[in-house]
Amino acid sequence: MTATKTATPSRLPRLRATALLATLMATGPGAYADTTAANADPAARAATIAAPGDQPYPGTIVLKVDASNTAQQFFRIHESIPVQPGKLTLLYPQWVPGNHGPSGPLNQFAGLKLTVDGKPLDWQRDTVNVYAFHVEVPAGATTLEAEYQYLSPVEANQGRTTMTGDILGVQWHAMVLYPAGYRTRAIPVQPNLTLPAGWQYGTALETDRRSGDDVAFKPLDLEKLVDSPLFAGRYFRRFDLAPGASVPVHLDVVADSAEALEARPEQIELHRAMVTQALKLFNSQHYAHYDFLFALSDEFGGIGREHHQSSENGLKTGYFTDWAKNEGERSLLPHEFTHSWNGKFRRPAGQDVPDFNTPLQNALLWVYEGQTQYWGEVLSARSGLIKLEHMRELFAAMAARYDMVQGRSWRAVQDTTNDPIINARRPQPWNNWQRAEDYYSEGALIWLDVDTKIREMSNERRSLNDFARSFFGVDDGASVANYYTFEDVVQALNAVQPYDWASFLRTRLDGHGPGAPLDGLARAGWKLVYTDKPTDFLKAQEDLSKWANFQYSLGFSVSADGKIDALRWDGPGFRAGLSGSTTLLAVNGRAYKAEVLRAAITAARDGKHPIELLVKKGNLYRTVALDYRDGLKYPRLERLPGTPDRLTTILQPLK
Repeated sequence: MTATKTATPSRLPRLRATALLATLMATGPGAYADTTAANADPAARAATIAAPGDQPYPGTIVLKVDASNTAQQFFRIHESIPVQPGKLTLLYPQWVPGNHGPSGPLNQFAGLKLTVDGKPLDWQRDTVNVYAFHVEVPAGATTLEAEYQYLSPVEANQGRTTMTGDILGVQWHAMVLYPAGYRTRAIPVQPNLTLPAGWQYGTALETDRRSGDDVAFKPLDLEKLVDSPLFAGRYFRRFDLAPGASVPVHLDVVADSAEALEARPEQIELHRAMVTQALKLFNSQHYAHYDFLFALSDEFGGIGREHHQSSENGLKTGYFTDWAKNEGERSLLPHEFTHSWNGKFRRPAGQDVPDFNTPLQNALLWVYEGQTQYWGEVLSARSGLIKLEHMRELFAAMAARYDMVQGRSWRAVQDTTNDPIINARRPQPWNNWQRAEDYYSEGALIWLDVDTKIREMSNERRSLNDFARSFFGVDDGASVANYYTFEDVVQALNAVQPYDWASFLRTRLDGHGPGAPLDGLARAGWKLVYTDKPTDFLKAQEDLSKWANFQYSLGFSVSADGKIDALRWDGPGFRAGLSGSTTLLAVNGRAYKAEVLRAAITAARDGKHPIELLVKKGNLYRTVALDYRDGLKYPRLERLPGTPDRLTTILQPLK
């Protein structure tokens, strides 16, 4: 998922997942150690899980998901699993594609019952790998029946809501158990879904038949099933984004109300232009048809997650109806669409795993996500979804934010590719010092650097557009994943423009600054400056998020109700002793309002009027004096005289 990044604390890169589990060793399907011994030795117990082999799976799993109980917000699931007598381990997916980490929602999995011929079977959870369930299949059995539930969160602190009274999302990795010992791409599954009465749906899956509210989909392998989620809703509308094209692209929108679906023709034309610009960029398509699954809701969980032939996208209800206010959200769909080429068709070699319980390796996320972030912003501008001048302002906010990341002194951006495993987007007390998934937007700055370097060295004859076509645009029509290494990226860049790209990239990925990699901005003809008024785009983001941004002056942001957050390590607020969980009550004796604090910052420029804050943390009140005299500061880009304006050229539509 990625929406537009700005400097406000609510606009952080999109979610990936949790902690590393060691690779489990085994001798093959059906080969297990003695259960009693395994219980005594946890390490031996884990070794009883069969490693995924290359042999075909004997049969087809029939998966039935009943999603009709929206009142209580849970899914009922029944699986018929072909089996052979003997020891069997069923796995619940742990490493979720697109999340880059072990985020399988096991805490929302419940009610597991296993039967053969109507007779119940006991199961035991593995004591080391808790995503594994062991069972003894009796003699003569050919099919194991499994029943269980997936419980959608009903409150914000329980996780992302996947079912409401009007919208549901089926993420198949949350719905399925599968036998250990086989590659997931070798396990056939026939999925079925029961919808609430009269609801419509969008998905990349091929529908076999629909009878009333029961839908049967065509069989496919488990890997493709997990890569093909579904959105359904009471209020549904489909927009054709590629009219007359041989390869369809649709925007499948569900919403809290019929009114939220009312898109004006000119809005849809901008989305069509985005698809057109992506196809001009990559000069290929690696999907039979593509579906943007798009939820507009204040209840259904927000999301941005890529899939090969679709994407899951969730924003607030006003995307169409409050169009002018939501411009900053419009890079979400271009970002996820780009992933069909970068991340799904071309994938880092470390993502080539045999099943959903083998750890992913994320070292190349600065390509997978970083270059996708770059193209997401570029395509937003080329299509007109975001105005050219506002995209420049977005680049200014991005550059300023990462230029002030103090954690760079100890942690290189390359190491942040581990963050989906280390932190999984849990809230951080000192994000500016700890760093998070900076490979997204700092990665985009690195790719701007690459793009402008190619343009400069080739006298404007070549650019990163050429890399996109040659690297991601190969094998037009092919849908089988094509994996790459760091060396492959370097080789492809050299084919576009000879240079020491390995050193160029490693310097930026492994270095510690000072500051963000802003050479690309300068080479693009612009420099980062600060003025005492926010740009229109940054002001709109403040209004939308309800946070006042003092990041570049006092070193923190303040919510509408006075909560202080996103403190900059070693900034003025930090040096005055401020920390998170603090509420700003008054400024120089006056009740806090954003305009009151802005006026105090301006008045303090003369050196005669210190900024005094009355703050509350827990049950303690205190007055904090801020030693700051440099006035309000907001980032923007300023043209470098006498230089080519490559940034404007980059953001122009392709002909």
